[in-house]
Amino acid sequence: MPLIRFDLIKGRTDKEIADLLDAAHEAMLEAFRVPVRDRYQIVVGHDKSRLRIEDKGLGIERTDKVVVVQVTSRPRTTAEKQSFYRLLGAALQKRCGTAPGDVMVSIVENTDADWSFGNGEAQFLTGKLGASAKMPGTGPKKREG
Repeated sequence: MPLIRFDLIKGRTDKEIADLLDAAHEAMLEAFRVPVRDRYQIVVGHDKSRLRIEDKGLGIERTDKVVVVQVTSRPRTTAEKQSFYRLLGAALQKRCGTAPGDVMVSIVENTDADWSFGNGEAQFLTGKLGASAKMPGTGPKKREG
């Protein structure tokens, strides 16, 4: 169910994009243990002058193969996130030749009420995705006191 957006510099072939998407999906499957058919990916190509990722403070050099990955997801553990970062970097290097330093990731968390997969309804809330889709910490917050 995570929604993954890839921002990159224009010029990659359809095969390169397909390899990037497949590599990211494999990393997502392993790190977040989502179902195989939960695949929501968006690729946005930018002119080189429209994508500037400069982070010299960490000593990370970027190339024209830089990929900015934004993952929108229900809450994940720190271990799952760190696993995803590592697996994604390795998969993109192996399948796409993208150096790990060219992979920047941001994870944005949300809750069940923030998702509609179509038909004007929130399937996590209506139960159409079933109880097995529930993640810890995504239900209503309990009042203290």
